Amino acid sequence: MARSKAVLGDARRDKRAAWMLDRIVASGSLVLREIGETRSGEVGAHRLLSSDDVDPNALLVPHVARTAQACRGRRIVAAQDTTEINFDRSRQPIAGLGPTGNTDIRGFFIHPVVAVDADDEALLGVLGARIWTRKEEPTPDHRCIAFEEKESRRWLDAAETAAAQLASVASQVVVVTDREGDIYPLFSRRPESIDLVVRASHDRVLVGKGTLFAGPAAWPVLGTAAVKVAPRGPGDKGRTATVAIKAGSVTIRRPKTAPNRDEAPALTLGLVEVREVPAGKRRKGAGQPLLWRLVTTLPVATLAEAQDVVRLYRLRWRIEEVFRVLKSDGLDIEESQLETAGRLLNLAALGLVAAARIVQLVDARDGSSRPATDVIEPEDIEAAAAISATLEGGTDRQKNPHPPGSLAWLAWIAARLGGWNCYYKPPGPKTMSRGLDRLIARIEGFRARNKRRNV
Repeated sequence: MARSKAVLGDARRDKRAAWMLDRIVASGSLVLREIGETRSGEVGAHRLLSSDDVDPNALLVPHVARTAQACRGRRIVAAQDTTEINFDRSRQPIAGLGPTGNTDIRGFFIHPVVAVDADDEALLGVLGARIWTRKEEPTPDHRCIAFEEKESRRWLDAAETAAAQLASVASQVVVVTDREGDIYPLFSRRPESIDLVVRASHDRVLVGKGTLFAGPAAWPVLGTAAVKVAPRGPGDKGRTATVAIKAGSVTIRRPKTAPNRDEAPALTLGLVEVREVPAGKRRKGAGQPLLWRLVTTLPVATLAEAQDVVRLYRLRWRIEEVFRVLKSDGLDIEESQLETAGRLLNLAALGLVAAARIVQLVDARDGSSRPATDVIEPEDIEAAAAISATLEGGTDRQKNPHPPGSLAWLAWIAARLGGWNCYYKPPGPKTMSRGLDRLIARIEGFRARNKRRNV
């Protein structure tokens, strides 16, 4: 499958890392016994993850380059967020892991930034990630810590990563974050080559008078729109909310608690308020009505511009899909059986890329403009075509409906090999992983037969 060149100091490690990624995607697991298939494969995986020359950043290098190439000429949403990986109290503590949000549970954190095509909403891959575990020492008062030393620095780091990787290749880069990323330095220090859309968490003081949240009260409604609200988890199909949209310009003051007094004393930004319009009695368990306050560097003078900001923010949910596949809905990283933090953080980097790749395949099952070479090498297309022909039936519904060589075409093949019946509901991540595992085996068999014929 996809043979990306890593920067691990040794060609054998490069090959092993590429093989491990393929096996994670194909097996749908982050348990080394299942990844390795054989005892020697399991030992090789342990050796790679234990090497002093291997770290999460190095493992991500070839995949970041591949994502950047896929972004060429496109308008890109760079979505960033943090997920917490916890390990159950009943398990043997993993050496080197620190506290999480629950002080009784040890774990670590992953803060990736992923690229999404702003036009067709396709997930293009991982642009970078910070993967870390906290120290055991009590955290000092955050007001006394320089911004450069805070965990919150990761939000600006991710924005700078997106700028560094995409400024020279993408037509536009919009970094999108949820409420936790609403920090003043992200706006005051943002690279000039990117724009921001951030869901406001803080009711900031405005220059003149008033506060951020109260500001739109006097603004006219520009219009209404239907907004798709992403599913909150397994079993939730999501919903469509009718919202009223207001937008305007605001000038926010630097917070009094800002530790760096060199930050800009004020910033003028756009604000889009998205408030759900009541539509009769809400069903039980429906949650709170939708209310987004989106602070942005993009123009918001017209309804069309404000709607564009809302649409771009909604694409942030693509990173949530990656997290779900990495965790309980797919690879189940919290069930990995490693015993040291160093190995686990390296495995998490490969797992993150694998989760994104699985999401790409699941996306493509209903059609995609992306090429199959997002997942397999060009020389494997011939083998995949031969395999596809053996899976097709006599009716139109039983034939691969997608253009040969497209990612959608490849996803159909993997789904059929994974046991999907084309008359039933679309395949999920586990079916795709199972099918990809079988596809790998068949492609390798195809290569072996061709090699024997040519001898």
